[in-house]
Amino acid sequence: MPSSPGNERPKPFVFAEYCKGCGRCVGACAKDCIHAGTEINALTGLVPIELHLDNCNGCGLCIAACPEPFGLQPAPGADFDLQDPEKMFGARPSTAQKPTDIPAVRVPLPPMEPLVVKGTYASALGALLAGCRHVYGYPITPSTEGAELMAKLLPKLDGVFLQAVSEVATVNIMYGASGAGVPCMTFTSSPGFSLMLEGVSYMIGAELPGVFVNIMRGGPGLGNIGPEQADVKLACRGLGHGNTHALVLCPATPQEMLDLTILAFELTFKYRNPVVLLGDGYLGQITGKVSLPDHMLQPGLPSWAVFGDAAHRGNVINSIVLGERDLEVHNEHLNAKYARMAAEEQRAALYECADADTLLIACNTPAQMAKGAVRALRHQGVKAGLFRPITLWPFPIDALKALLPQLKRIMVVEASPGQIEDELRLALSYADVATPKIEHIRHMGGVLPQTNEIVERVLAGRAQEAQR
Repeated sequence: MPSSPGNERPKPFVFAEYCKGCGRCVGACAKDCIHAGTEINALTGLVPIELHLDNCNGCGLCIAACPEPFGLQPAPGADFDLQDPEKMFGARPSTAQKPTDIPAVRVPLPPMEPLVVKGTYASALGALLAGCRHVYGYPITPSTEGAELMAKLLPKLDGVFLQAVSEVATVNIMYGASGAGVPCMTFTSSPGFSLMLEGVSYMIGAELPGVFVNIMRGGPGLGNIGPEQADVKLACRGLGHGNTHALVLCPATPQEMLDLTILAFELTFKYRNPVVLLGDGYLGQITGKVSLPDHMLQPGLPSWAVFGDAAHRGNVINSIVLGERDLEVHNEHLNAKYARMAAEEQRAALYECADADTLLIACNTPAQMAKGAVRALRHQGVKAGLFRPITLWPFPIDALKALLPQLKRIMVVEASPGQIEDELRLALSYADVATPKIEHIRHMGGVLPQTNEIVERVLAGRAQEAQR
């Protein structure tokens, strides 16, 4: 379509005095508009290139390729405003009516006996029940079994499992699948999740759904395959570059691996934003009893999808916003969405907290040890309780604030160097509330806190207080 005044891309102009005839622009031009020169420039003694611009579309690749300042520049007097392609070229033509959302369909399931499966299998089953038929990934211990099960089951369900060449490729394939409006996911572990973060930022910027199951292992670097919780900073505060947030769900049992994976798919489409499910290496591998729901979902199709048919032809998905004020407006929109998530999606499980004055805070597998410690402490007359965040972002501060007036101490139990405690302290700071003393038990490198260790630390702290 013809360009409007002020939007026609400028064609190049060569300053012969600055051109040394290196030929880089010749190779960059796809329209064969630039040729090697034949005449020596008297001022430089070099042979500058020659321009033949009949077929030039003003792409600017030659200008970008020129290594000499001012060698190739936009033609003098060119008037060009930098604009997003969506604005420059307008809406794509389509004769179809504007698409509407096609809702998911609940399909009843017959009653079934519970299964005994490992955590990664439970998550895979949850994804299938949520309607996911597109899974991409790259094998990495201790998450691989989830992908392996999907590779076996999806071809029988008219689905697709694709082992990508890398984690970087995985997340970019997910970008395409989610852009088409289909539920998609990946299984990965800590080093692989790190490699995906640029693509996660692109998905957040383009407002695309996708579920990332990260079974955390020991680090940094290759580390080992033991259980750890040291990816919390990535999931809650480091999802790639820019202004990025995603809901972070933390299961503690194989049953919750299934249930929270189902929830993750619901939330990822509700907010058009990736969702991260954080497990640890032990939870990914341990087996447990898992009961299936009474229905599964046949996915629908959102109206915003780029599905490849006539009805959705007018849709555009991208994370490129070139104008500074336009990008600020987009970030303001994202911030409003994050605020809705923070207000509506806080989740926590409370155990023996009604009268607790000593509160343990733990999630994933360490929450199981902390729960055992609460039972043991209660037998010894200590009013202990367990506060288990199910969402680490947003941290469930509203539920915690209700408990603060009765608490004498908080102990954070985690398999990381304080990343969960960091989320707690940050949430408390923003809530601007008085807090009791905060202590912690931390292990790293695949070592998990133990029940007797927690009990001993709580009792020792109470004994010290009694002596004061």
